Amino acid sequence: MRIFKSPRGQAMPGPTRPMSGADFAPRPDTAVTWLGSAGIFLNSRGTTLMVDPLLQDFDMPLLIQPPILPRQVPQLNALLITHIDNDHFSRSGCVDLKEVCHSYHAPRYVAEQISALGLPGTGHDIGETFRVGCVSATLTPAKHDWQNGSKKWAYRHWEEKDYCGYWFDTPDGSIWLPGDSKLLPSHLTMPQPDMILLDFSDNEWHITFEGAVKLAEAYPQARLLCIHWGSVDAPDWSTFNGDPAALAARVSNPERVLAPAPGESIVL
Repeated sequence: MRIFKSPRGQAMPGPTRPMSGADFAPRPDTAVTWLGSAGIFLNSRGTTLMVDPLLQDFDMPLLIQPPILPRQVPQLNALLITHIDNDHFSRSGCVDLKEVCHSYHAPRYVAEQISALGLPGTGHDIGETFRVGCVSATLTPAKHDWQNGSKKWAYRHWEEKDYCGYWFDTPDGSIWLPGDSKLLPSHLTMPQPDMILLDFSDNEWHITFEGAVKLAEAYPQARLLCIHWGSVDAPDWSTFNGDPAALAARVSNPERVLAPAPGESIVL
């Protein structure tokens, strides 16, 4: 775990490791790569997925450089989105990947927005399972409907089915991304995952720090790869200000808290 401080005091990761075509090549195992912010890249024995990649054109200043740009991605079996927020659903990024990405998956409303961009968006219900190559993906519940309290977003009523996490079963083990969500009772009764991609934002529309500790202690053997931290230059926004060292200080088996640099792979 290498954690630094930004000029304005935010915890941030080490220097970005640029990704190359080799990261997308077939491999004998499953590797998970943090892309910065809430983005994840998964290469499971040559099946390649990205979840919520924020690789360009964000509307807030960043503390990090993306490990790869959409135009540099050589191939992608699927791109998955958890919800509509623009730090998760990058419209320009989705479009710029269209020549190399075989499929796009999301909750049904978000898939409609993907399809409106001229892309092959496939919508799914919470609890539904689909396959991409050797990886099985299941949508898990999330509660993040903060838009219902915003005039800007009042053009529709937002429902819990518009937000999700993803549970991945790979040949080498299970990976769970709860997504942006308040802590739900169902989050504490999942099967034991091998790795949790953990957003630990201390924010009322996220899991909160205490909620993240509670979730981590419910699965004491799961490795905890921290996401949604150290990426956006916004020291006054609790949404972006998690510190993996603080989490490690509160959980059992603290060595399982992982804070890789963007672009750095963790083998499952």
